[in-house]
Amino acid sequence: MNRILKTGLIQTSATDNVKTNQKHLETQIRSLAAAGAELVVLQELHDSLYFCQTENVALFDLAEPIPGTSTDFYGELAAKLQIVLVTSLFEKRAPGLYHNTAVVFDKDGSIAGKYRKMHIPDDPAYYEKFYFTPGDLGFKPIQTSVGKLGVLVCWDQWYPEAARMMALQGAEILIYPTAIGWESSDTVEEKERQQNAWEISQRAHAVANGLPVVSVNRVGLEKDPSGQTNGIQFWGHSFVAGPQGELLVVASSAEEKSLLVDIDLTRSENVRRWWPFLRDRRIDAYDLSKRYLDEDSSEKA
Repeated sequence: MNRILKTGLIQTSATDNVKTNQKHLETQIRSLAAAGAELVVLQELHDSLYFCQTENVALFDLAEPIPGTSTDFYGELAAKLQIVLVTSLFEKRAPGLYHNTAVVFDKDGSIAGKYRKMHIPDDPAYYEKFYFTPGDLGFKPIQTSVGKLGVLVCWDQWYPEAARMMALQGAEILIYPTAIGWESSDTVEEKERQQNAWEISQRAHAVANGLPVVSVNRVGLEKDPSGQTNGIQFWGHSFVAGPQGELLVVASSAEEKSLLVDIDLTRSENVRRWWPFLRDRRIDAYDLSKRYLDEDSSEKA
């Protein structure tokens, strides 16, 4: 029998009010659950604006401990609706120590597990290294009542190693809450290249690992508080791909959207039989422990 997982994605814009954002998300989560969703995935840092456009020490006040007020809110919601819920929160681990953390709630409202974002960018308007300490929990799937979830976060989506590590530890699905968009000065052609690369890289993770991929992105314009840029136009385009990279559902690049899609988790078994990439890996010939294999390091290796 096919094992179908009804999955909901919520692509939304945010305000500067956490409670308003949470109530807005609650409405959409309830709607997806009423439509039969068993798994609901939210976008990166969904409780606030994307605050990393500037470096501002006052914004550390947005962070919360885990467990804490926000995990109580989402845990109770997951329990009431009997869903598995993937959230993305700004974690205060200790004074001066903060993480970008995905928290997964099971159907009973308990925290099934969490993942701290491992790859932290530092680009114009994405000053995440100022706010987030790199994760220290590794690439470990989270066991839930609907399956083993390989949860990663945004910048992680560019790294095939991260997806592979999740797959090698039994992840049944790869999940990426994300926040990415365009800088206004880029040409139309450049914007198209960037969005295509973002989608292609994640669909490639699906193909290379024989797993479905869920990617949920923010949408809408968020202004730069400093006024140095024209802000970020988050490009939405949330999607789900099957284990051969086939697109199962895609949201628009301009509008808020809740998506509901059936993901056939049994399909991965067939695809991996047809394309046995895990069988044919040459683990004896790979050396990924160095940042770059220049001439000197190759000789030493």
